[in-house]
Amino acid sequence: MAGFDDILGQDSIKEYFLHAAENNHVSHAYILSGEEGMGKMALAQGFAMVLLCEKQNGKPCMECHGCKMALAKSHPDLIYVSHEKPASIGVNDVREQIQDTISVKPYSSPYKIYIIDEAEKMTVQAQNALLKTIEEPPSYAVIMLLTENQEAFLPTILSRCVQLKLKPVKDSDAKRYLTEHFQVPEEKADIYTAFARGNIGKMIKLATSEKFQDMYDRMVYLLKHIKTMDISELLDYIKKMKEEDVDIFDCLDFMQLWYRDVVMYKVTRDINLMIFKNEHNAINEICEKSGYDGLELILQSIDKAKVRLNANVNQDLTLELMLLTMKEN
Repeated sequence: MAGFDDILGQDSIKEYFLHAAENNHVSHAYILSGEEGMGKMALAQGFAMVLLCEKQNGKPCMECHGCKMALAKSHPDLIYVSHEKPASIGVNDVREQIQDTISVKPYSSPYKIYIIDEAEKMTVQAQNALLKTIEEPPSYAVIMLLTENQEAFLPTILSRCVQLKLKPVKDSDAKRYLTEHFQVPEEKADIYTAFARGNIGKMIKLATSEKFQDMYDRMVYLLKHIKTMDISELLDYIKKMKEEDVDIFDCLDFMQLWYRDVVMYKVTRDINLMIFKNEHNAINEICEKSGYDGLELILQSIDKAKVRLNANVNQDLTLELMLLTMKEN
């Protein structure tokens, strides 16, 4: 857990929270939405610390008793709503942890803050129970709903919450963060940044994962040898990766980035615009042998494969059609 200064990006949300605290415009309910790894919990905790800091002068001081308790997750006025069933947050979770405790005044600060992670898992009954609280909250209550999918909420919940959407972090900021904090070499940082698409949590995970490095090596081998391997070999190769728990959608994302590099280099001949700078020779070779139309067909075939796999179409058939298009073009 950290203060706002340690959160990369999301400047508009951080400014909004600080402004709300400074001007006593703190709302009773917030929805923070964004995909996993984008920093929803860090923002919620950062805002909680702003509100619980005993110095109350903007950013948390990180030194007072309130900040230290919040950092240790032992502050009595900061409640993390938990749920036993992994797939759902039930009405009893909301009743016992929020409704039954919210009327008790804060112990040591002006606010009592509830953080509900994975809030999209609330059942309709749980949401209706929460709605009663949000409609008539005590003046000191702040409820923060963190979600990957705010479409899962009832319209009545949405209309009573301040909705804040997290944005992807800029590639240049993400890359600098990796090189400075994790000592990742620049050309590798380019790959992680492109792959994570502005999701800082995902990017750190990739940069520290042996599994990703393994997938990287195997995918590069596959893409370099796609012309010389026959279809059954290619399918076996992917099948083997799958058996070893490699995510097929990660593989398709990788292919998209690879062929995007091929097109980019074919048009510009500028190595600095490439993501896979280390594979320059292999990409140059593909450029020489492939036309623009063929590369366009390959990128379309990867898109189609994603759509088909999401629709549960036969996986082997889907991949076979895509690999054939790659071989032919």
